[in-house]
Amino acid sequence: MTGAYDLVIVGGGTAGIVAAKTAGGLGAKVALVEAARPGGDCLWTGCVPSKSLIAAATTAHRMRTGGRFGITPVEPEVDFPTVMAHVRTAIERAEPADSPETLAAAGAEVVPGTAVFTGPREVHVGRRRLRFRHAVVATGSSPAVPPVPGLTEVDPLTSDTLWQLTELPRRLVVLGGGPVGCELGQALSRLGAEVTIIEAADRVLPREEPRAGTTLSEALSQEGIRVLTSTTVTGATQDAATVRLSTDGPAGTDTIAADRVLVATGRRPGTTGLGLDTAGVTLDQRGHVVVDAKLRTSNPRIYAAGDVIGALLFTHVAGTHGSIAATNALLAPLRRIDHDTMPRVTFTDPEIAHVGLTEQQARRRHGSHVCTRVLEHEHLDRAITEDATGGHTHIVLDNKARVLGATIIAPRAGEMIAELAGLVARRGRLRELSSVVHPYPAWTDGVWNIAVAQAQQTLRKPALRALARLRRTAVPGTRNR
Repeated sequence: MTGAYDLVIVGGGTAGIVAAKTAGGLGAKVALVEAARPGGDCLWTGCVPSKSLIAAATTAHRMRTGGRFGITPVEPEVDFPTVMAHVRTAIERAEPADSPETLAAAGAEVVPGTAVFTGPREVHVGRRRLRFRHAVVATGSSPAVPPVPGLTEVDPLTSDTLWQLTELPRRLVVLGGGPVGCELGQALSRLGAEVTIIEAADRVLPREEPRAGTTLSEALSQEGIRVLTSTTVTGATQDAATVRLSTDGPAGTDTIAADRVLVATGRRPGTTGLGLDTAGVTLDQRGHVVVDAKLRTSNPRIYAAGDVIGALLFTHVAGTHGSIAATNALLAPLRRIDHDTMPRVTFTDPEIAHVGLTEQQARRRHGSHVCTRVLEHEHLDRAITEDATGGHTHIVLDNKARVLGATIIAPRAGEMIAELAGLVARRGRLRELSSVVHPYPAWTDGVWNIAVAQAQQTLRKPALRALARLRRTAVPGTRNR
């Protein structure tokens, strides 16, 4: 019942799976401990189901709004159980990539059960005792329900339990105007629910550029979603099938009636009961594992990756963590993580994509040596053709025209942000993109247009203009006087 491993990974979500496949590819002896089923939140309750739900909701929305293109709009008949069957089918199609069989083929043994560290180099899983040279903690996070009086008694939905619904709530209140709340709120509204989103901050998406939040609020409101900002929920009660939420906002106190409540106000790290103190691993006040830039914990033999460190709670970030943690553990701790270069996307309509520093963050770090370039999408031909001109591209530069950050609001913002993420990662200059031919008309044309404008501004500098005049007056074969 005892095994010795080069790497023991605790948690089979994205970070753990990537770490296991990376380590297996390096020829290490690997054990992946998973209490439930490999795949984690992304596969079972996060990215795959939510984007499948959004796809169905987008189809319904397009049927209602075809009139501006000369297409007779129709009110779709939404069969909610079939929509949820579509979601489950997407999960089933994606699941094989994360299955125990796939992980075994990649060189990792999947050990089912709950792990508890019993020392700095040992973990117990049931009756099994696993000794390790190094370990990775990748136990993720789970939805947190805020301590609102009466809220737990009204059986609130979370991003974990939403997928168990068999009937669409007629009236839904979403607590939290972050990415999860806005994505799911808009999707369920488009499928026919009457949705109210409540956010305690003064705008939705409070971590993004201010204009991103206001633009999204306007889009949600135009679709009939009630958006309440600077508003808190102070209590919850249930009367028969109706939930009543007491709120406090700019207009005073109020009561909102709903059939169900969806809580999307944050997540808590999965560190409870792991025995990390026994392993010499330090946690912060919120229960996140404390790591350095190389993802090492206070026990140099143990690394941590993904949501459990409380940095950016996104699948692609967790995957990057898993790769870095595994290679640093098995080879040498050389790779570092830089969260400032990690892009993120809120998959609402329009999408909100961001990478690097916001303008406010850049000004705090670089002072007055910051400038911005903004392209309104009313000047972007692809946006005009799709009647989607309400967004913009906002790029933050330093005094050497290096890209510090960017925010894009557009239907394809998630794709548009990628090349700007490349510039942020390598501290590149915006004008580098001006010489890269972009297809026309594409949404990426917006980024290119800003790069071309930046390059043209450089060419208008007095010294370059003087050189151009000199070249125009030069006569081949003669001495210029």
